[in-house]
Amino acid sequence: MAEFVLDLAENVAGVGVKTSYGEAVDLDGTTVIPVALGWYGFGGGSGTDDEGQSASGGGGGGASIPLGAYVGRGGGDVRFEPNLIGLLLAATPLVWVAGKALKGVIRALKR
Repeated sequence: MAEFVLDLAENVAGVGVKTSYGEAVDLDGTTVIPVALGWYGFGGGSGTDDEGQSASGGGGGGASIPLGAYVGRGGGDVRFEPNLIGLLLAATPLVWVAGKALKGVIRALKR
């Protein structure tokens, strides 16, 4: 089992933005490097029922949200061009958690 986990880790180590959007692209002296938030997960299990029959299964999946791209022009000028919808998708959970935490801190300070 430990060998399977090591093989799996070796195979998914390179999963990321390059898998979703490819390598950096050079267009007429302008380099475009994609930026994305990506994640993946795997799960599995096995068990037996009351009659002694065993079964097992597993699965995995992932997602990628394009956040924008770094655009580099000749002369060292590099800037980030955001994908506003992607940034909103990525920032919404963060803002929600920060708001809940701030609410808890304010309640604790009022006591």
